[in-house]
Amino acid sequence: MQVRDLFTIPFILFFMIVSCDNEQSESAAIYESERERVLIGAEILIDRYMDELEEKRIGLVMNPTARIGDVHMLDTLLALDASVTALFAPEHGFRGEAGAGEIIEDGIDQESGLPVFSLYGETRQPTPEMLEHVDVLIFDMQDVGARFYTYIATLGLVIESAANAGVPVWVLDRPNPAGGNYVSGWLLEEEFESFVGPYPIPIAHGLTMGEIAQMMVGERWIDFETEPELRVVKMESWNRDMKWPDTGLDWVPPSPNLPTFEHAFLYLGTVYYEGTTLSEGRGTDNPFLLMGDPSTNLTDEDLERLQNLSESLIIERAEFTPVSIEGVAPSPKHEGEVCYGIRIEARDYDFDPVITGLEIFSVMMQATSDYELRPFRHLLAGTREIDRLINGEISTADLEFHLDEYLEQRKQYLLY
Repeated sequence: MQVRDLFTIPFILFFMIVSCDNEQSESAAIYESERERVLIGAEILIDRYMDELEEKRIGLVMNPTARIGDVHMLDTLLALDASVTALFAPEHGFRGEAGAGEIIEDGIDQESGLPVFSLYGETRQPTPEMLEHVDVLIFDMQDVGARFYTYIATLGLVIESAANAGVPVWVLDRPNPAGGNYVSGWLLEEEFESFVGPYPIPIAHGLTMGEIAQMMVGERWIDFETEPELRVVKMESWNRDMKWPDTGLDWVPPSPNLPTFEHAFLYLGTVYYEGTTLSEGRGTDNPFLLMGDPSTNLTDEDLERLQNLSESLIIERAEFTPVSIEGVAPSPKHEGEVCYGIRIEARDYDFDPVITGLEIFSVMMQATSDYELRPFRHLLAGTREIDRLINGEISTADLEFHLDEYLEQRKQYLLY
């Protein structure tokens, strides 16, 4: 019996015992909802391919988003007697216990007793010694669709190391929360390649992890002497027009400061404050939806301009005081200081978060009298063009991202 049959049986029995027309209609709606939910790569793996992993030592490159429902993939695999021998931890840790930028140490997973190798410490990719523990690596992490989100850099380094060690990599695919057709923002310029900008793609790249894995191999954005043995376990029922709410899946925070999809969607355009001394809302309940500075002074005209940006958004004045939050924001900017700025709320997601976020950023910067710019802004934007926006030399209406070549380049790697 396949795993998916276990989910289907209760619904079949329900139909058999219910006779009332109204109850039948309600039951049919429940069944239809379950049927249309996106089936992620992890479910397809468990359903169809476990026999191929028999007698193989399995390494897991995962974080808390590697779940089927409420159950972590590690627990699921161990319950199925899979031979999991090593765990590999990206930024934020295998269990998600670390804040942004916090160094991850090698150690032991307390729940399973398995060794945990850090991919966000002294080394950011598996070493030959680490890979001696495994015959295959399974990569399963929820991305947010942003070039500067570090999981795609980790993915590339994992594939690179595994190829040179002759270890296959299986990528369990998950949705791009912002959608597969949403592509926006500057292409990364070579000068600004970094761990938050590893590949020449736009800010919002519109790819799933499986697709970007194929693209980084096919375009040789990663270094390898032996062709990687890459396998993508595809999703079912996902299409490129879907944003996260359309998937029927529960949101599991991919990092501590993106607690909901709303935060993650706005993050595509509100991350740029990290390249300045303005607060991006870390140390509050609403990171990337709350931003400001002790010296920000929005005029009524500024606020009206922001409020007219999109009918999808509610933008209001806000005062907030960042505080230290262990494991989430241990040392936020302006800790203990009152900041003045705005709070953003999304009514719906019918807007371009990159363009809208850059417009908000431009207004906020010009309304702030005492701030510093950090080089990190160029790594996030992938270009110096963001400086022209900050100093008012250009507006978002003047922005041209020149994405036609990228859109053509990515076509051969699209899986859906």
